[in-house]
Amino acid sequence: MKAVILAAGKGTRMEPLTSDCPKVMLPVANKPILEHIVDAAVEAGVDGFVFIIGYMEEQIREYFGDGKAWDVSIDYVRQKEQLGTADAIGCARGHVGDTFLVLNGDMLVGADDLKALAARKEEAVICVKEVENPSDFGVLETEGEKVVKILEKPKRPPTNLANAGIYLFRKSIFEYIDRTRPSERRELEITDSIQMLIDSGAPVGYRPLAAEWIDIGYPWDLLKATEYLLKDLKGKCEGTVEPNVTLKGEIAIGKGTLIRSGSYIEGPVVIGKDCDIGPNCFIRPSTAIGNHIRIGNAVEIKNTIVMEDTHVGHLSYAGDSIIGHRCNFGAGTKIANLRHDGRNIKIMVKGRVVDTGRRKLGVIMGDEVHTGINTSINTGVMMKKGSFTYPGEFIRH
Repeated sequence: MKAVILAAGKGTRMEPLTSDCPKVMLPVANKPILEHIVDAAVEAGVDGFVFIIGYMEEQIREYFGDGKAWDVSIDYVRQKEQLGTADAIGCARGHVGDTFLVLNGDMLVGADDLKALAARKEEAVICVKEVENPSDFGVLETEGEKVVKILEKPKRPPTNLANAGIYLFRKSIFEYIDRTRPSERRELEITDSIQMLIDSGAPVGYRPLAAEWIDIGYPWDLLKATEYLLKDLKGKCEGTVEPNVTLKGEIAIGKGTLIRSGSYIEGPVVIGKDCDIGPNCFIRPSTAIGNHIRIGNAVEIKNTIVMEDTHVGHLSYAGDSIIGHRCNFGAGTKIANLRHDGRNIKIMVKGRVVDTGRRKLGVIMGDEVHTGINTSINTGVMMKKGSFTYPGEFIRH
């Protein structure tokens, strides 16, 4: 069986992290989101992939190549215009067999769920997840084991079964994709295609996901995903650890990495290749440090993603934050991650204030940001690619 993975979009809600990187290639626990999906699908028995690509597609092609590293085949199909999910899936015509899976490229899903989905016999099957806020999702109306209607963000949802964006299709779906017309959002929606399939009398089922399902829609979802994946981390050390270093819990250290004396690392923590950590650093749980990173003397980092080629200068603090590629922290840079009143942190995204649902959230920092010494950064600040601060600056917004 083949799996079609939708990976063409930029992910505008993920800015500034996607200025130089497709959303699906953003790192979670030191691997691209897309690689986690491929790993789960391969474990479930998928032996071929169709990547629907577009934005900065060369990064995806270069990383995955022909798929031999995963012992699978990969076909790349470019979506010329991002006209919607139905159009994207339609691009896979001629590259799949009679039955195939479809997954969005910006989520985490378990291999057992995909294996069970692939065994279903209906004309189409939609994976669902029970959620507390179904009005924020596409919701299924069901009768027994059949889907009778798909409602997009209804004010009065009939169930709490949210569409997880994971499907089993027969090739008949292409007939209904051809008949799909633009929605109110001016997009060709696969849910409209599925509704026509339902209305034709074809059996369309659903399957609740048993394992964790994480939809990575906003930057801070990367922190949730990393925390979830690191729970199963198995520690190993392929680098060098100097005397008087304390390693507590599950910690993975990559080749060529040096952990200097006096550092205290409390897992789960993953550290990539060719890093220089310490001396006297404190790295706390759920932290993912990428490759070629320098963490200076007396730095504290917790529950944070640090992407490749970044330098965090001495006497700095970063908590509950996402730090992009090739950033440089001047000495003494401090990031706040908790409001005085303890309320959830809100962030402006695409002109709209969004409640992150997190009491603790630091900075969302794009690539190549430089901070001057003794810079202070407020909670929930987003810093665009290439921005910088002067020594002693306080960044409030």
